[in-house]
Amino acid sequence: MSLTTEQILAAHKANVETLFGLTTKAFEGIEKLVELNVTASRAALQEAATHTQAVLNVKDAQELLALQASLFQPLAEKTAAYSRHLYDIASGTGAEFGKAVESKTSEVQKSFVGLVDNASKNAPAGSETAVAVIKSAVAAANNAFESVQKAVKQASDVAEANFNAVAATAVNAAKTGTTAAKKR
Repeated sequence: MSLTTEQILAAHKANVETLFGLTTKAFEGIEKLVELNVTASRAALQEAATHTQAVLNVKDAQELLALQASLFQPLAEKTAAYSRHLYDIASGTGAEFGKAVESKTSEVQKSFVGLVDNASKNAPAGSETAVAVIKSAVAAANNAFESVQKAVKQASDVAEANFNAVAATAVNAAKTGTTAAKKR
């Protein structure tokens, strides 16, 4: 079986559309990242100005220590929120890329299976064993690919759960540290 010019052009068109779609998704992720960083920088600048004013109004060392202690918990919470948001952007963009790869892989697999089926119909007599071996190899490769996809999904879910647990632990530790520092 040979491919026609129309089939080749259609495949190239689909690949170009996929490329532009992925490029658009990448730029959307970058836009979100830039927006997050601008917002975080603006907030940090405002907080630095507020903190500087508060430090300039401190009357003794005890008040300075209390002021510094009061900054740790909000800082830890903001850092955890920033990290979560950053993770969400990265995982969302990665998920979009993963969906596109899955879709394209599925199309290629179907196309290849169709090609093998067509070739098996036109195969000379006596080649049934070879065709069966090829079909078996294709089925095994498809099963292996699906297993890898499931394993990657599970690993991604575990990583996300661990990230959320670490962020929560960090915020709780900052709260505990701030509370202890205020009691002194």
